[in-house]
Amino acid sequence: MNISRFLKNPLITGTLLMTASGIASRIIGFFYRIFLAQTIGAEALGVYQLIAPVFAMCFALTASSIQTSISKFVGDACGKNAGTSQGEITARGYLLLGLVISCTASVIVGIFLYTQADWIALHFLGELRCAPLLSLLSFSMLPCCIHACINGYYYGKKRAGIPSFCQLVEQLARVGSVWLIYQYTLEKGMELTAFHAVAGLVAGECSGLITSLIAMSLEKRLPGHSYHTLSGQWKTMGKLFASMAVPLTINRVTTALFNSLENLLIPQKLQAFGYSASDALSIFGILTGMTMSIILFPSVLTNSFSVLLLPTVSEAHSAHNHAQIARTIKKAILYGLLLGFVFTILFLVFGDRMGEVLFHNTLAGNFICQLSWLCPLLYVTSLLNSILHGLGNARQVLFVTLLACMIRICMILFLVPQYGIDAYLWGMLLSYVFAAIADILLLMPYSRAG
Repeated sequence: MNISRFLKNPLITGTLLMTASGIASRIIGFFYRIFLAQTIGAEALGVYQLIAPVFAMCFALTASSIQTSISKFVGDACGKNAGTSQGEITARGYLLLGLVISCTASVIVGIFLYTQADWIALHFLGELRCAPLLSLLSFSMLPCCIHACINGYYYGKKRAGIPSFCQLVEQLARVGSVWLIYQYTLEKGMELTAFHAVAGLVAGECSGLITSLIAMSLEKRLPGHSYHTLSGQWKTMGKLFASMAVPLTINRVTTALFNSLENLLIPQKLQAFGYSASDALSIFGILTGMTMSIILFPSVLTNSFSVLLLPTVSEAHSAHNHAQIARTIKKAILYGLLLGFVFTILFLVFGDRMGEVLFHNTLAGNFICQLSWLCPLLYVTSLLNSILHGLGNARQVLFVTLLACMIRICMILFLVPQYGIDAYLWGMLLSYVFAAIADILLLMPYSRAG
């Protein structure tokens, strides 16, 4: 194989860049989670993890679908007008559309989150200690949305280097700021809290924004009159953009709602099983803040590939290149399964030891071993969902995702009060088995073309 030709493939080089950056970020984040677990404790980590569904909901409302839509339409524009200035003008037009929509939504959501933090913490999360965390989190909305849109633009152009660098800068800023706060609290004889961890999250988002804006400022400037060529197309572009962004937003928000319900029910039903409120939050923190950080660590490899698969598959679909789509599906399944089984074996053999050495927590080690079987399913569904989105099957992905969530929620509602956290772990495995099989069945008609 010609190595130089292999590396010139933007999908390959982009994946390598994102993987390298993702691995570095995950390693930093991995040790950061260990640091948080040891400094703020399992219960405070559980409180911190409780706001994750709120952040996911806000991101789904303001940026997630916008970023994906920008990526798709920028990819289409560059593919149809390759090598021409019109392709770049249209691509930046879609970026501008996305920025206007996303920034407007982020300001509205940020204001609501700040002013209604107490209500959300009490009535939605059921934990008043989350209120100051939510107020602080609101300041991350606008910077998060802007750099997410810019990242979508670069993903669409298959230039993953800049988003990868932004991701690394964001992670370094997040961890670095919390470490500086920790040094300050040590000097003052105070304790590090979940509030400080959220402060680090806001600092990371702001750093990602600054980095992405610097990258855009270095882009080749287009003549001032360039956008006049789009004067008669803005309405058409807006409708086309909305045709993908609106359903995708509904999909992401609905999924975020179900995931939020899932996370909120776990501590409540653990209390119904017999745990105290403090112990229930501790188990929730161990599962979501410690165990899942290990299980999801290898997914940086598939996530990098997934992000770049969407515009690539979308371009192949618009060109009616069915053979390429079929090859991509088969390689994605093979790649996801191979990677997954390697880490399943690794976690089965060393899971207990990882929990003890990394977190000084035996329960975390038990969870790692039990959830090791998720790896092949997690990695395959991540890749196949990206392909389905690239093929325009967002509704099917939503339907499968919601059914998988319903399986887990039913396990939480009906079995966790009787059998404890083990029932939820089995529910996770069952839901991902269902999702993987459903995705493969949905892609069967496309895979036969190869």
